[in-house]
Amino acid sequence: MRLLKRLYGWVLNWANTPYGTPALFVLAFTEASFFPVPPDVLLISLGLSKPKNAFYYATICTIGSVLGGIFGYFLGLNFWELAKNILFFYIDYDKFIMVKNYFIKYEAWAIGIAGFTPIPYKVFTILAGFFQSNFLIFVFMSVISRGARFFILSSLIYKFGFPIRAFIDKYFNLLTWIFIVVVICVFLLVKYIF
Repeated sequence: MRLLKRLYGWVLNWANTPYGTPALFVLAFTEASFFPVPPDVLLISLGLSKPKNAFYYATICTIGSVLGGIFGYFLGLNFWELAKNILFFYIDYDKFIMVKNYFIKYEAWAIGIAGFTPIPYKVFTILAGFFQSNFLIFVFMSVISRGARFFILSSLIYKFGFPIRAFIDKYFNLLTWIFIVVVICVFLLVKYIF
């Protein structure tokens, strides 16, 4: 846990350097495939330092994360022996079986929910490759879910500024689950109507 806090602090320090934007891209890329610290922390710090650039940072973060997700997908698809070491660092075998069942039953939704929530996205990117999920669906759901996550954060930063940081930190998980329920309800409504 101490190592994770040090990594978290190290990531936040990049916001105070001229390399904050490239660091955000690299962090988003690596977090989607193997690194433990989510890019949200740097995205929030950069957005608060320059609120007018909040959507630019969200775009950089989304592109980096989707490309990192694609890298994770290809690790799972082509380099399973390496990828499983990354995977089992984050989950145990029982969770592996659970995620496998999610992929079999909900493929696109599993990717979309993992991309938006605090669930480690890297687990799903690697397993999407391992289970040979449809690549185009994987990319589409990654763009939608990661983009939604980062643009919602950036919108809050742009609109409310510094006070929103404490609110996001305190209620991030609750806000995530509310968003998921809303998305599922909209999906069921559209399915029912059409």
